[in-house]
Amino acid sequence: MKVQVRSGDTLWHYSRLFMIPLNLIIDSNPTINPSALQIGQEVQIPGFIIQKYTLRKGDTFWKLSEPRHLSVDALLLLNQKVNPNHLQAGKTIDIPQRVISPVVNGKRRYNFKALTEDIAQLKSIFPFIQVNNIGKSVLGKPIQEIRLGKGTKKVHFDASFHANEWITSGIMMSLLNHFLLSLINVKPIRGMATMPLYQSVDLSIVPMVNPDGVNLVIDGPPDEMREQVLRINKGSTDFTGWKANIRGVDLNDQFPAKWEIEKGRTAEKAPAPRDYPGDAPLTEPESIAMANLARTRQFNRMLAFHTQGEEFYWGFEGLEPPESQVLAAEFARVSGYTPVQYIDSYAGYKDWFIQDFRRPGFTIELGSGINPLPLSQFDEIFEEVLGIYLAALYM
Repeated sequence: MKVQVRSGDTLWHYSRLFMIPLNLIIDSNPTINPSALQIGQEVQIPGFIIQKYTLRKGDTFWKLSEPRHLSVDALLLLNQKVNPNHLQAGKTIDIPQRVISPVVNGKRRYNFKALTEDIAQLKSIFPFIQVNNIGKSVLGKPIQEIRLGKGTKKVHFDASFHANEWITSGIMMSLLNHFLLSLINVKPIRGMATMPLYQSVDLSIVPMVNPDGVNLVIDGPPDEMREQVLRINKGSTDFTGWKANIRGVDLNDQFPAKWEIEKGRTAEKAPAPRDYPGDAPLTEPESIAMANLARTRQFNRMLAFHTQGEEFYWGFEGLEPPESQVLAAEFARVSGYTPVQYIDSYAGYKDWFIQDFRRPGFTIELGSGINPLPLSQFDEIFEEVLGIYLAALYM
């Protein structure tokens, strides 16, 4: 929600007026000098949207503000061209409406369009988040990163490396929405205040690493690659078993962490719906983007969300630091998931992260059953992984 500065206004006044933490207003307006507001300047107020209201006979700003728990000055601020002493029935005014419920609907067939719309809506309501494009998919879709927080501890989450694990993107976006609502409305999550987490953490989220693959599984093949993907899928139009990117390369087998072993033992020697690691490490634009992101940001810890198994993997070749075991124990406690230190698998993003950075990396396997997991598991998975989300930030 945008407001125009009046004479004497300050960001502190806006903070009290709308009951929004001052630091979130400052972070929502990075180009504004808080100490030198100018009359007519636009300021973004996070956590609010504007509701249009048609005036009725007998309406006053006081009568409109009181049941909405607003200050009359909030209405005066948004309606500076309206004479509050001469309100006319039938005229339209703006009323600020606090956002208290999630705007992300992650509990659906969550394709790239759904993600893009939800990111745009979150950015509009919570302008203190940053949205970056870290690369493009094979078909040119932006691989989007959401970044928030003011701290020095760098934490990274990602989802939908695998196409038919698209439920992880809806879960991730719902978790983020839950966290943002907690910040803006100063309400704890499971008894935990979230503002200290915002102040101490620099959080990076890539909610859909493999947008082309997700769309293939949910919406079917795109016209420009229909013949190619049908050939890879042996003529079948059922893509529910597809994990790879649109070229048939498994993105979580693309990283130079004993890639040669994974390449040598896989049955897939050519592009396939799953398990083909490519002709060399880091050949695909999606995996290249994720590697470059980790190298640039130097994350302190990384969590990759997959399905399924209700377990998580936290070691690689004995290269994980002691901190990993401490985190693993807490993740297991808060989620009920089974911690597994080592599995007979290589070339994954978690493997490479641990190997190259010697920092904690995790592959979190959400839910149980056969991929794609049914949306009937969504609520249960959300509650299980919420504890992991919080623990990864505060520990």
